[in-house]
Amino acid sequence: MSLPAEFHDIAKRVNNWGRWGTDDEIGTLNLITDDVVREAVATVRTGLRVPLSLPLRQDGVQSGLVPGRINPLHTMVQINQELFGPGTVATSDDSAVLSLQTATHWDALTHASHSGKIYNGRPADTITAHEGARFSGIDKAPPVVSRGVLLDVARAHGVDRLPGDHAVTPEDLDRAEDLAGIRVRPGDIVLVRTGQMRVYLSGDKHAYAYPSPGLSIRTPEWFRARDVAAVANDTLTFEIFPPEIDDLWLGVHALDLVEMGMLQGQNWNLETLSTTCAQERRYAFLLSAVPEPFVGATGTPVAPVAVL
Repeated sequence: MSLPAEFHDIAKRVNNWGRWGTDDEIGTLNLITDDVVREAVATVRTGLRVPLSLPLRQDGVQSGLVPGRINPLHTMVQINQELFGPGTVATSDDSAVLSLQTATHWDALTHASHSGKIYNGRPADTITAHEGARFSGIDKAPPVVSRGVLLDVARAHGVDRLPGDHAVTPEDLDRAEDLAGIRVRPGDIVLVRTGQMRVYLSGDKHAYAYPSPGLSIRTPEWFRARDVAAVANDTLTFEIFPPEIDDLWLGVHALDLVEMGMLQGQNWNLETLSTTCAQERRYAFLLSAVPEPFVGATGTPVAPVAVL
């Protein structure tokens, strides 16, 4: 089944292939320049640090909706072992098996492909079982530190959580900008709050996964026009699920990751940040969300922190 004409029309308008050269592997992260980072640091006033990640736990957010994604399996491999003989210092060590997209994470540009291509027009078959992603793996990403902007769409609508069938549109993003009294600018990392995380935090991970509000297929053009460096939100699937267009599954993934070359993040806990930003009456902050450099990986856990 081929992708619909509407998808291809949007893809042409947001495409960044060749924008930073034919050898580029990091896409819109090129927009995070030294000047952008200096301006991001200038947003810090109090030094308040707000963590945005979920705990990595064996009974975590994965519910089986995405095949192969498992919550972390944590094992102690050494407990108070005196390695150098009786009476010496003892140490404990851990081991873990987990899906790299298991909890709060970044999707690498290679997480999605369409029509046999990944970002910058490279063949999708450059991702192999032995090597993983030869190009644009998450290890190629530079340190992701920039100005973060919270677009609190749920609060802008006056609700704690958007309904499960709400596709976040460019108009919603404009509305959240107005609430924040801020304008998203090139190199920003945008965090879109739907309030869906509240469902998971209440203990129902199945209802958290499905149905879920999320980004509309129309939003990539908004992000492209603003030259956003990366986008993350508080849902499992990032985009609205089930999709707004019949049979167009993960269309936003394909537009963001493949066409634009823009990192996207899921399962970010934006609840405390929402309250803090409302109390502080400011929605811009220094955001540190540095990927773990798993070589050849198509995603990575991340422990982002907003510094106000």
